[in-house]
Amino acid sequence: MGMGARTNTEELETYLELQNGSDVRGVAMEATTTTTSTRLPVNLTQERAAEIAGAFARWLRTRLATGGALASSSGDGRANGSRDGGGQLRIAVGRDPRLSGAALSEAVQMALALEDCEVYDLGLCTTPAMFMCTVLPGHEYDGALMLTASHLPPDRNGMKFFTRHGGANKKQVKQLLEEACAHAQSPQGYAARWSSAAASHASPATVDFLPVYAAFLCERIRQNVNHPTEYATPLRGLHIVVDAGNGSAGFFVHQVLQPLGACTDGSQFLEPDGTFPNHVPNPEAKEAIEATTAAVQQHGADLGVVFDTDADRCGFVDASGEALNRNRLIALMAAIVLRDHPGATILTDSVTSNGLATFIESRGGRHFRYRKGYKNVIDKAMELNDAGIDCPLAIETSGHGALRENYMLDDGAYLAVKIISELVRQRLRGNTGGLSAMLADLPEPREASEFRLRLPLDRYKQEGARIVQAFHDWVVDGNAAPPGWRLERENYEGWRVAVDEGNGRAGWLLLRPSLHDPLLPLNVESECDGGLRTICRTFYQWAQARFGDVLDLSPLQRVL
Repeated sequence: MGMGARTNTEELETYLELQNGSDVRGVAMEATTTTTSTRLPVNLTQERAAEIAGAFARWLRTRLATGGALASSSGDGRANGSRDGGGQLRIAVGRDPRLSGAALSEAVQMALALEDCEVYDLGLCTTPAMFMCTVLPGHEYDGALMLTASHLPPDRNGMKFFTRHGGANKKQVKQLLEEACAHAQSPQGYAARWSSAAASHASPATVDFLPVYAAFLCERIRQNVNHPTEYATPLRGLHIVVDAGNGSAGFFVHQVLQPLGACTDGSQFLEPDGTFPNHVPNPEAKEAIEATTAAVQQHGADLGVVFDTDADRCGFVDASGEALNRNRLIALMAAIVLRDHPGATILTDSVTSNGLATFIESRGGRHFRYRKGYKNVIDKAMELNDAGIDCPLAIETSGHGALRENYMLDDGAYLAVKIISELVRQRLRGNTGGLSAMLADLPEPREASEFRLRLPLDRYKQEGARIVQAFHDWVVDGNAAPPGWRLERENYEGWRVAVDEGNGRAGWLLLRPSLHDPLLPLNVESECDGGLRTICRTFYQWAQARFGDVLDLSPLQRVL
């Protein structure tokens, strides 16, 4: 497990490259085929994963001993208990079905044992369940570590960190990586102690936690529906198909839907398979929605649910085959939440449609459009709640959705609980139009697309910042600005520009730096036939003249 001859600076750079916002993500194994991923060198090794886990344990012990926590929790309904620093830390480890997961989990567990922690192996699990193991009675572990890379290709893996106060944030993850690197290169580093540790390593306690988490979800559905005659089995008569994408969410069929009485015939790809042989497990992906739609229509189901790999995201398909994801999912959740929280703020990421804002406002709510990144929207919602602003829902177009009533945890299964409960309540009230009927007045764009414009890999941050700033300056320059283009009033990342398309119609475009990749995403929406082409042509002409030598504009060619 040695690292070879590398300088301290080189190794620190490698550790820091593993940061992906508030997560750790990297290449954990050689790509098995040329189609699964770009072939990249392995950088999330067993040794690095072990050092990061050890850093988490040491950091957590220090924080708990001083009464601290991973994240601020005031006003969000999280548990507030803390240890006094005595005794062993109790840390749970879970993973998704990736092929590298077992080896990384073994390394992580060994490191935690070397840090004198009681280690609990939860095995195959979901990311939300790993947080819930820190708060549900009978478990309440001091910390939890999840090995997952969400929907990324099979050669990738990653790490997420939890206490009962929530998940680590970006700053804290950076601190963990710096501490892990320093420890690895010290005399206390695990590499020198690995063989002796392996010989004396006691097996961790094995815990089958998914049934505990599933029982929690079942009870929430029972309470939400409060069925007058079928309280224990409120889903009797309902047909729901689940597409788990060969990730960790198959339990939702066998341990949640079926015990509550639902028919689940037609559910597919429930068996965990780290090669993800059927389609990318991503509720945003066209192939995932199409596969779920086909299952709904073939089996005459009332609803389809599609999960991502670690089940912190989801999307839906209604009985008519209509996709309920992205803006439509946000609108549906907003309608449900605003009924119980009149006048509340619904917080979303930056690429939601104009029509969504209109929809939320028509129901008495306020739309707060913030940044991309699930942790960004969750943390902002917590900040608003702490400031006394009622913000019960934070949700991204990606399908990450967090509710204050559920610890502000982005939990795809809990979103499914809310949607399924709503469908049953609608039926009990005699409304047979289905969930899509709740969105009948949602204004939707005529045309919409995202273009990912690549930058030079060796200087993408500098060039990206320069181009985004130049875009802003061009729009606000009264002599150069395209007719009818103006900056939106609120911008928290990149620049979103409103486009007057005439006759009361309005398009928009947003140019922003990517959170993780060497590119600039360009999102464009139009309320006119052909409007997408018109907006893109104007942008293309400007960008080609100014930055054609550094910005790859070829993705725009498909609409020009």
